[in-house]
Amino acid sequence: MMKLRWWRVDASEVAAVTAMGVWEAVLAGGGRRFIKRKDSDAGETGRALEELRSSLYNEMHSSEGAKRQQQRFCGPSVALTFNFAVAVGIIVANKMVMGSVGFKFPIALSLIHYAVALVLMAILKALSLLPVAPPSKSTPFSSLFALGAVMSLSTGLANVSLKHNSVGFYQMAKIAVTPTIVAAEFMLFQKKVSCQKVITLATVSFGVAVATVTDLEFNFFGACVALAWIVPSAVNKILWSNLQQTGNWTALALMWKTTPVTIFFLLALMPLLDPPGLLLFDWNFRNSCAIVISALFGFLLQWSGALALGATSALSHVVLGQFKTIVIMLSGYLIFSSDPGVTSICGAVVALGGMSFYTYLGLKESSSPTGKKPPSRSNSFLGKPGIAGDGGSSDYEDSV
Repeated sequence: MMKLRWWRVDASEVAAVTAMGVWEAVLAGGGRRFIKRKDSDAGETGRALEELRSSLYNEMHSSEGAKRQQQRFCGPSVALTFNFAVAVGIIVANKMVMGSVGFKFPIALSLIHYAVALVLMAILKALSLLPVAPPSKSTPFSSLFALGAVMSLSTGLANVSLKHNSVGFYQMAKIAVTPTIVAAEFMLFQKKVSCQKVITLATVSFGVAVATVTDLEFNFFGACVALAWIVPSAVNKILWSNLQQTGNWTALALMWKTTPVTIFFLLALMPLLDPPGLLLFDWNFRNSCAIVISALFGFLLQWSGALALGATSALSHVVLGQFKTIVIMLSGYLIFSSDPGVTSICGAVVALGGMSFYTYLGLKESSSPTGKKPPSRSNSFLGKPGIAGDGGSSDYEDSV
């Protein structure tokens, strides 16, 4: 029995030795080279994955990467379409708030819009989804502060203007924004507009005036507010476009920096321009939901407006606003059988023709080798996005 057990042990050892010999033979014949090659491939794959992870991190956590992502996924056509769709939605929401709900506090409604936007951006920042802002030294705080202040005046005064004036007089004030932008850009940036574009913009403005200005009812206070609104509205669009196209600012990053300033100035304007009785308003569930829905549309409108201004120009954004007005009027005529009159329809056709020719001039200018200009000076209605070293603004009919 002892001998048999000893023989079994020796047999297992012999088998192990035999297996090791075969393994050594395989390694000696090229198996070692195969294993080394596999190790090398694994190392190269690991390095590639690490480089990819680092690249994705830089794209998401640097202002330059965030800017490239915005330009890649939200070009001019996407930004303008997004802004147009949201503007139509917010008109319906705000008519419900100002009409059926009876919320008669335009400055307070704008304040709620910006407060909700700030909360939503704070949530995005907590989830690390908010784009990174450029270094503070690249853009002076005074520029951001000025943009926030001008934005509050643009939105607040527009709301008060429509409250005290007729829609026709308000449209006339909007049309006056176009020459104001041309003059302001010439004074601030020495930017000149071609003679063809001047004639085209004049044609568009004339068509919009004929199509939409059916009454000019106003009072002295309303007229003063409307005139005071024109310059802040023009400067607001210019600053939004210029800051995005001359720096690595994305729309959300710029909104995050300027919204607190806007809220501060709206708080200062509210007791001056809003009627008393805000705290006595019936804040029931239905009314509160309507106001919150309007505020969500307001956030989307501000964001889409900033994207559009960053991708095109201030003049292009004004033309887009006039295009929205004409399309809404013609939609009512074609879909809901409203009768704006032959004169208004002819004016709308003239305006659409002018907008089409303006787009053609912009595309021709951006595609010609001798006509290329720096991104911050592009006026194409569907121009290419600017690439820097691209709201927002909102008119009353959209923001309230």
